[in-house]
Amino acid sequence: MGMLKIGLLLFTIGWLLPLGVSAVLYRMDGSGAGWRTADRSSAGLLPPATRNGPAVVRIFSAQTVRWRGIFATHSWIVFKPAGADSYTRYDYTAWGGPIRLNGFEPDGRWFGHVPSVVFAADGDFAAALIPRMQAAIKGYAWRNEGDYRAWPGPNSNTFVAAVMDAVPEIRVTLPPTAIGKDYPYDGRWLRRTSSGTGLALSLDGYAGLTVGWVEGIEINILGGVLGVDLRRPAIKLPGLGRFGMRGPDGPATPGLGSQTPVHDAA
Repeated sequence: MGMLKIGLLLFTIGWLLPLGVSAVLYRMDGSGAGWRTADRSSAGLLPPATRNGPAVVRIFSAQTVRWRGIFATHSWIVFKPAGADSYTRYDYTAWGGPIRLNGFEPDGRWFGHVPSVVFAADGDFAAALIPRMQAAIKGYAWRNEGDYRAWPGPNSNTFVAAVMDAVPEIRVTLPPTAIGKDYPYDGRWLRRTSSGTGLALSLDGYAGLTVGWVEGIEINILGGVLGVDLRRPAIKLPGLGRFGMRGPDGPATPGLGSQTPVHDAA
């Protein structure tokens, strides 16, 4: 009974309390109420697309819409090959064909929320990544109508995590609020992490454990992530995100969009 009480106490402090605080902040923000008319214009996080410009790769993440914004973020991918005069954006959504092409502004606000840059690459490095990421998108198994599941996955974050798996040298991880990032999209419950620096165990997305140099230590319960980053000291809390030094999975202050590109190959 003593262990059960300790477990319940840790669950309350580690999961329920952060989610409660996030719910209060969401209520005070009030942005969820007007999501139908919310701003989806460009946040100005991308350079102008020009034919003589270099290749560009970006992975964005932003607080999602309605009540799911209490605990979840939405992620997407943007490409521009060298010489192209426009960006291509890939989202994985609940409506229509799950893989949505250019449905929104490449760096658009996600229903009023300014996105954070999870990963950024330009020039030759970006050019080398694009074909492999495109191949991962083309080969993604959960691409048919009805495949999308908001929880525990496969959802937008599952899709982006699968593409990131194809290019482990980018060495980044999605935010702890990216519910669905740990869903085993290919059926493997034990795998290397997206960064290739550790291992991740996922019990069909409902629970799991991730240990990696880039990812840190993350415990996933019902999609909510509690963790610690040792490389860039920080804690990760369900709903609230990352507190501590800035890392590839979020700014030091959760809820604030970052306009600083992240390219960490160390």
